[in-house]
Amino acid sequence: MKKIFLLVVLSLSSLLYAENLQKAYYAGGCFWGVEYHLEKRAGVKEAISGFMGGHVANPSYYDVVRKGTGHIETVEVIYDADVISYEALTKLFFEIHDFEQVGGQGPDIGEQYISVVFYTNQDERIIAQKIIATLNSRGYKVATQLRHSGVFYDAEKYHQDYYKRRGKVPYCHSYQKIF
Repeated sequence: MKKIFLLVVLSLSSLLYAENLQKAYYAGGCFWGVEYHLEKRAGVKEAISGFMGGHVANPSYYDVVRKGTGHIETVEVIYDADVISYEALTKLFFEIHDFEQVGGQGPDIGEQYISVVFYTNQDERIIAQKIIATLNSRGYKVATQLRHSGVFYDAEKYHQDYYKRRGKVPYCHSYQKIF
């Protein structure tokens, strides 16, 4: 019995390593809408609603919306880099929210709802800068900030896959082809 269990565990581990899984972090207002759109893209394995950028460990949703934590509603995207590139994912992020809005997103106003690309390394920073420069050269006034990633905290379970579980679509996020 132990041999069978070990074989199953080793097989699952091999499958995980067969994919080139990476993580990316995006904040574009209410995390429900960002999660909804990013999760639909081929190559995205999972999008998780949570918080990043603040100074309070393990914040709750209510801690963040009441302000004072410094955290921003953020989505952690786990993706297969052999299927979708960081650049393509970041372009999609800009196509699903109003990256020109300052101080929030749609009706969600406050620092916890601002637009941020959290980069994990210099390659990601350079890619995001290039995309922002392209948008600026096309006449957009990009409000999206670039920040180095920090610790990501998952939001409570009831925030995960919010729209999917309710059979609804986001109220302040929609896809608009730009690239």
